[in-house]
Amino acid sequence: MAERYGRWVVRWRWPLLLASLVMVGLAGSGARFLGFSNDYRAFFGDGNPQLEAFEALQNIYTKNDGVLIVLAPKSGVVFQADALTAVEELTDAAWKIPYALRVDALTNFQHTEAFEDDLVVGDLVAGAEFATPEALEKARQVALAEPLLAKRLISPEAHVTGVNITFQFPGESADEALLSVKAVRELVAQVEADHPDIATYLTGNVMLSNAFFEYSQKDMQTLMPLMFLVIAATMIYLLRSVSGTVGTLLVIGLSVTTAMGLAGWQGVLLTPPSAMAPTMIMTLAVADSIHVLVAMLREMRAGSSKYDAIVESIRVNLQPVFLTSLTTAIGFLSMNFSDSPPFQHLGNITAAGVTAAFFYAVVTLPALMAVLPVRVKVTARTRSTAMERLGNLVVARRRPLLWGSALVILLLGSLVPLNELNDQFVEYFDQSVTFRRDTDFTTENLTGVYTVDFSVGAGESGGISEPAYLAKLDEFTEWYAAQPGVVQVNSFTQVMKRLNKNMHADDPAYFTIPDSRELAAQYLLLYELSLPYGLDLNNQIDVDRSATKVSVTAAGHLTSKELREMSAAGHDWLVRNAPDYMEATGAGAGIMFSHLSKRNIEGMLKGTLLAFFIVSGVLVVALRSVKFGVISLIPNVVPALMAFGVWGLMVGRVNIALSTVVAMTIGIVVDDTVHFLSKYLRARRERGLDAPDAVRYAFESVGTALLFTSIILAAGFLILAQSAFDLNAGMGKLTAVTIVLALVADFFFLPPLLIKLEEWGRE
Repeated sequence: MAERYGRWVVRWRWPLLLASLVMVGLAGSGARFLGFSNDYRAFFGDGNPQLEAFEALQNIYTKNDGVLIVLAPKSGVVFQADALTAVEELTDAAWKIPYALRVDALTNFQHTEAFEDDLVVGDLVAGAEFATPEALEKARQVALAEPLLAKRLISPEAHVTGVNITFQFPGESADEALLSVKAVRELVAQVEADHPDIATYLTGNVMLSNAFFEYSQKDMQTLMPLMFLVIAATMIYLLRSVSGTVGTLLVIGLSVTTAMGLAGWQGVLLTPPSAMAPTMIMTLAVADSIHVLVAMLREMRAGSSKYDAIVESIRVNLQPVFLTSLTTAIGFLSMNFSDSPPFQHLGNITAAGVTAAFFYAVVTLPALMAVLPVRVKVTARTRSTAMERLGNLVVARRRPLLWGSALVILLLGSLVPLNELNDQFVEYFDQSVTFRRDTDFTTENLTGVYTVDFSVGAGESGGISEPAYLAKLDEFTEWYAAQPGVVQVNSFTQVMKRLNKNMHADDPAYFTIPDSRELAAQYLLLYELSLPYGLDLNNQIDVDRSATKVSVTAAGHLTSKELREMSAAGHDWLVRNAPDYMEATGAGAGIMFSHLSKRNIEGMLKGTLLAFFIVSGVLVVALRSVKFGVISLIPNVVPALMAFGVWGLMVGRVNIALSTVVAMTIGIVVDDTVHFLSKYLRARRERGLDAPDAVRYAFESVGTALLFTSIILAAGFLILAQSAFDLNAGMGKLTAVTIVLALVADFFFLPPLLIKLEEWGRE
């Protein structure tokens, strides 16, 4: 059947090439509908409980999508005229940035103090350029003693300050955040030009989302062309065939175009993970083509005509190429068990690309090779090839190789528990990325970058003025501030205690909760009436005064696990120590990602197990042997086991992206196993060879193709590993390690295992 199909392809080569172009044209035209999302919410699917909690919080209080601009005077002194003038200018200009909702800084902080019987509310610093040294010193003392400013907008040493811009994006277009970031950068550049003695740094969740977007696009613009060149150069070197290289590059291009076009027809918005689909398809599409080309060129060098060589190549490769494409697609489709839509999109787009690559490899490529001139020198067999010698060596040394390989597998497998399923989100970027350097500076000198918010209910409308509620809220605030990993706590009680002190002639003894509900309500009303537009208390209290927000700023070095534990500790404290109506759960972008990491790993574990069962069933049917179907699972599981052992020894942390690597590499690893086993079984069934000779035949017939595909695949993913974005770089490194170990397992572990099983069967 495969032979008849091969002759059919050669006969109808021109119509098939035309049909391929029509097919790719129809599918690829959907690429015009592709968009790119730079909103970090795209990582979370509908029904995600942490996303729902976060959005519920943002519907009650002022949104907290923001950019923190950190200003560091080179003199190391913030409270001097030039530095505070820069802060004033920056603060005033920041209100004009697109979608800016609120701007908080030292200079416009609404400081309260008593003046006779009046409450005076005003900017902490106004007209810094003309301020006296005494006024600046007073402002410094107030700022460092103010809980709402210290370790948030002013460092304890008063050498660094921050301006926080809060944005409200309506979500009407995809470039809203990009416009805001562009405006922020232009503003900062102007401030640095006007004040050359001040350095600036940008961080915040808007900058984080923007960094994801920028470096994903950068990878697409730099790594993809580089990978394309590496693949082309490697193929020319290995195949020694210009026509074969051109054919393979065409298969790559058609596969990527088809997959991305189909994604466009489905309305997919690309995100940092899914943007890597073309790179993966580019790498994976090579494997099918290599097997077809290597077999064809081998036949031509042995003296066969080009057409006969194409037919023979299709005959021996159609089934294994189909199986490897099917199992690779199954592996990527199992990424739908991920809890994050971008990884689901990555799996689906790549699966579509792999399927398209199979079609183009067994239809378009043979038809094209039948048309293109292929120059191959016919060579007489005068000496054994490198693969024949390797096969002889493996057969001769099968016992030490089997038990030595088993020992190495067990040793590396024992290192897998060294991996910690954890994330550090800032470390998604290496030190070459400006956002990473700016964020590191911020966490070391000013404040943390993760915020956990609690909406703590008061039980009734207007209940936030109840002294008992305020006292318990203050107790919660003080407890949280003393917890490890907590940098600063922003609470409504800090405002109420300051107002109580102000209304008692600024007597420090009255920096306490007001002792009556009526008094607290009056203080609050008086304070709110004195606030300027845009600096109200909507970021801390809800509309009907029935709840307040407590914001906990966490240290930048916390891992996702530590962040989850810190948030859970706050919820547990409220459950144990506060009335039922005060129970609250922590929410925030950092919390969302920390839970997503855990949920994604759990989901991918289920998906990977299911994929292994499906792949096993497919191989049992395709190989027509339960025994060999089950045996094939061993070299399929072993590479991932060893790779994670190596990773545990060298790195020790598995993040949200690495949790998908096993699912991604199932099909890639199966490629080696299926091709080796299919040739082994062909030798046993068609040629009647014994196990050692069948192993030698497998090495001779497919060993070169396996070596070539592994080199090209590993080289491709190592290019991806050069990304400054760890979601891509880590994935590239671990996948490359897995591919190399898969080849080692299929060359030095599987053949001795097959021979040993045959010996046990005879016994």
